[in-house]
Amino acid sequence: MDPFAEPHLTLLKVSGLRRAPDFRYAGRVGYRSTARLRHRGRFSPPHGKMAQIDLQLKTRPRSHAILKIAGLLLALTACHKAVQPSSQSTISFTQVPQSDLGDLNQEDVIEGAVTGSRPGQNIVLYSKTGGLWWLQPRLNSPVTPILPGGIWRNEVHLATDYAALLVDSTYRPAAVLTELPKVGHGIETVAASPGQERSSSFFVNFSGFHWRVRKVPSARGGTKNPYDPNNVYVDQSGALHLQIVKRNNQWTCSELNVTRSLGYGTYIFTVEDTSNLDPAAFFTIFTWDHSSNQGNHGEFDINISRWGDPQNENENAQFVVQPAFLPLNLTRFKAPGGKLQHTIVWEEGRVTMLTSQLSGKESRLISKHVFTDEVPRPGDESLRMALYAYSDPNRKLPAIRKNAEVVVDHFEFLP
Repeated sequence: MDPFAEPHLTLLKVSGLRRAPDFRYAGRVGYRSTARLRHRGRFSPPHGKMAQIDLQLKTRPRSHAILKIAGLLLALTACHKAVQPSSQSTISFTQVPQSDLGDLNQEDVIEGAVTGSRPGQNIVLYSKTGGLWWLQPRLNSPVTPILPGGIWRNEVHLATDYAALLVDSTYRPAAVLTELPKVGHGIETVAASPGQERSSSFFVNFSGFHWRVRKVPSARGGTKNPYDPNNVYVDQSGALHLQIVKRNNQWTCSELNVTRSLGYGTYIFTVEDTSNLDPAAFFTIFTWDHSSNQGNHGEFDINISRWGDPQNENENAQFVVQPAFLPLNLTRFKAPGGKLQHTIVWEEGRVTMLTSQLSGKESRLISKHVFTDEVPRPGDESLRMALYAYSDPNRKLPAIRKNAEVVVDHFEFLP
């Protein structure tokens, strides 16, 4: 039920009535009283108008139908009261992207906190460029959920200004606005901030692409791992290093992602020897769409790990299209020592994954698999690499015990 729809139209539709002369007047009474009292925060006809309705109930036929209308007015009353704006809610920004005239190919993290929100409410984001406010991050994924503790986080395209709206389920965001909306009609709180002079995210340039380095914790690997931007760097030869390092008595991990979507194409990674990693170290190359409505966030992966088992030498790698619990979506194999080349060919309805061993100019195919089920479509996904500590959910296998490092010599993308 839309509490802001015109009541007389809604009631006639629900009652199945078509221009019945006996009910037009009662419908108009409901409409006028709604417009008059919405400003006062109530949703019931004034006393004088109710007297007119009572008179009709006594003198006109079909009184049972009019009683249904009165009952529906009471239902609308409860519905309207449930969405009254609260003056107690606030929105704050803890990270705002840099100010930019507008770049459709570059995104950055925006995050903040909300206080006083109610169950069922979410955040809707807008970025301003060219004098207009544009819905973020995508038209088909306009909602940013509120996480435990009131935290919200998403990625938006770069712009000059950024805005966050606290809304309920009745709000339908417009794709483009000339100005930010006012409180009411499903909007409880509106907050805006200019872009920063410089982004507070951490970035590295690797193989001709701009990568953002993760700095917030993640639950990947069966436990909540902290991430430290200092664990990611590019050396003088241009190779990328990802590390797991123990800092302040906890294992800190590393992750980075390309700051724009690449879509269909061929992704090629040249990686130095990973055979001596700690059994609980987990290296992954994957896609992730933070705004996806396809389920599983458009994820597919190439993973290198022994999943904490020191004896696991024969299945230390896997190809996956999420969800991984489906038998056709996962295949495991043995990745040998030495330099490896991992390749992903992403096409419409099809993902092909390959791992080859490199020796000089020679290449030997180790494993290949073609997936045709659950293949995601391009959207706002980003290519990512991560190295983190895996934790056995049954707590039977040992946790990580030593520092780990993966060196990626080169990355290439062919559209």
